[in-house]
Amino acid sequence: MKVTETLNEGLKRAYAITVTAAELDAKVEEKLKEAQPSVEMKGFRKGKVPMALLRKQFGQRLMGESMQEAIDGALSSHLEETGDRPAAQPEMKMTNEDWKEGDDVEISVSYEKLPEVAEIDFSEVKLERLVVKADEASVNEALENLAESPQAVTYEAKKTQAKDGDQVVLDFVGKIDGEPFDGGAAEDYPLVLGSNSFIPGFEDGLLKVKAGDEKDVEVSFPEDYQAENLAGKKAVFSCTIKEVRGPKKPKLDDELAKKFGAEDLEALKGQITERLEAEYSGASRAIAKRGLLDALDKIVKFDLPALLVEAEANQIAHQLWHEENPEVEGHDHPEIKPTEEHIKLAERRVKLGLLLADIGQKAQVKVTDQEMTQAIMNQARQYPGQERQFFEFVQQNAQFRQQLQAPMFEDKVVDHILAQAAVTDKEVSKEDLQKAVEKLEEE
Repeated sequence: MKVTETLNEGLKRAYAITVTAAELDAKVEEKLKEAQPSVEMKGFRKGKVPMALLRKQFGQRLMGESMQEAIDGALSSHLEETGDRPAAQPEMKMTNEDWKEGDDVEISVSYEKLPEVAEIDFSEVKLERLVVKADEASVNEALENLAESPQAVTYEAKKTQAKDGDQVVLDFVGKIDGEPFDGGAAEDYPLVLGSNSFIPGFEDGLLKVKAGDEKDVEVSFPEDYQAENLAGKKAVFSCTIKEVRGPKKPKLDDELAKKFGAEDLEALKGQITERLEAEYSGASRAIAKRGLLDALDKIVKFDLPALLVEAEANQIAHQLWHEENPEVEGHDHPEIKPTEEHIKLAERRVKLGLLLADIGQKAQVKVTDQEMTQAIMNQARQYPGQERQFFEFVQQNAQFRQQLQAPMFEDKVVDHILAQAAVTDKEVSKEDLQKAVEKLEEE
């Protein structure tokens, strides 16, 4: 077998591989000898079929297998010898298309290899990490918001007309074309106006009612309503108002704390403080991560595989086009060509992706089975009642598992770098942190 380099330009490599007819024939012979003891053929005892007959019967199929194995073996040996890591599946093409049995096989192989990444002294990377403490004002503000939440608010009877935010207790019967329909009636139903828990128009129709009123509310079910027999139809709900209740804001005391699972008010404040500081810490980390990636983008230079950049630029262009044209589904649209801006962004993403992968590999960063299981469980919670089907989907879908694993791996590599970088903490207000987050989202 002969391997000859035909292209060595930047990251591009191309080779001509020749597998001689004698090598192929030897491989076929070897396969026939391995199979001979188990082959049965009419007129011969098991294992005693002549080699010539075996070759006639199976030789052509084994020739194809031997040819593929020889080429794959040559490529694997070459990659192991050179240390090249193809950025994508190598392109392989048989160059002597008029090949016939007895001829040498000539193959051209081409690929772009992944670049060599130089070692980085992370201690020279200087970053600023924003630190925000949960002050008393922020905790009290969060406590006030909890007190106004549906879980905490109580209602007391009032004699005035119902307005947005009030609770109306009512009996109702819904009819379509004068006939009641299943699920369209209830008694002593407590409905908070403005909660949007009923079909559009129903709650608005109860504004200004008082206890003792009777009112017909006309509505139309949405065209996409989940019950097909009701979708798009007009209905009249005959309502009897039992009581109108106004919201009563609870006191900020131990009783309120117990509603949220805390022993007392001080314990609830402690929980709020921890939650706020966790939110601040998450936002701060996102800003520090962007700063780190910006710094790495500036100090690290290496050639990029053109195929990866092109694929990433096309993906960016398509994604942005569909965001701007949400009414278009699928790919039935004009050709979308990446702009210079798309290509520039693609180059950054490819560079940083290759860099982080290289750093993670050298540092032996791993996403553990336990971490993957936890991530899958977190995803499964988004599909209540369908957790089992989700787990089965994940088990059968390697690409989805990779999509879950990739950001986890990236975050662990970022943490590995941040632990060695020169990071200076800077205490700021939550307003300053919010401004930094908004700036991050605009970029």
